[in-house]
Amino acid sequence: MSSSAAFHRAIALTECAPQHADRAFTAQAQPVPWPKAYGGDSVAQGALAAIRTVDGDRMLHSVHSTFLRGVDTSEPVTYEVETLRDGRSFSTRHVRAHQHGTLVYLATASFHVPEPFPEHGPVMPEVADPENLRSAADALADLEGPDVEYWSHGRSFDMRHVPGPVYVHIEGERIAHQAVWVRAFERLEDDPVIHQVAIAYVCDYTILEPVLRVLGLPWRSDGLVTASLDHAMWFHAPARADDWLLYAQESAGISDGRGLGIGRFFDRGGRLIATVAQEGMIRPGRPH
Repeated sequence: MSSSAAFHRAIALTECAPQHADRAFTAQAQPVPWPKAYGGDSVAQGALAAIRTVDGDRMLHSVHSTFLRGVDTSEPVTYEVETLRDGRSFSTRHVRAHQHGTLVYLATASFHVPEPFPEHGPVMPEVADPENLRSAADALADLEGPDVEYWSHGRSFDMRHVPGPVYVHIEGERIAHQAVWVRAFERLEDDPVIHQVAIAYVCDYTILEPVLRVLGLPWRSDGLVTASLDHAMWFHAPARADDWLLYAQESAGISDGRGLGIGRFFDRGGRLIATVAQEGMIRPGRPH
């Protein structure tokens, strides 16, 4: 049965005594069917830890992350937050995440007091409505395995691909772009921070898929190894993560075993909500 429980568990931060910075929090990465945690856990947890240290008059507008080591899902992670700057309009925080005594994740988060200003953004792609697309559970209905269960029900969000998913094989053309409708399985509380953190949480699931699509490498490719290297995210406008958002994505370049994915979130009215850029390591399985 699908629910948003994994997301809620991931963002359950507990404040603790800092060792090297101004504030500190612990959080738990969520179980996955592979050895290391999902990278969106770190992005969302790090962003929320930083948010907890700023005044309520300013909103997170960007977070820049570096993934240093894989996170063990069986042990908590400690996020230490350093106050770098608090100005009249902007604040900056540095986040360092430790596990087993080792640095696993870094982030810089910037906050801004909202100001009325004209908006401009790219045009949202024209794609099929989510109601006319298959859910992950529908697309994988004839298959079994822990990865299938996770993709279908374990990620807290309903995801519907255009032109089709890349779970077991590449559905649709091997093109360098795709779109994914995303929405939390369940209604979230009304706090805008929760919805912003939810968008940060879900953004890492599919951002490298255009790279895999153009290379002809579905997630279930024998021996495929991927890893998030660094990540940047900018927030342009508020939106509810329990309403459908279109995540339009493209492969911005592939070389030397690395691929760069670019993504943009739009609400159903076409308003630009957030922009994401992420580079990842791509290592295809060795031929037999």
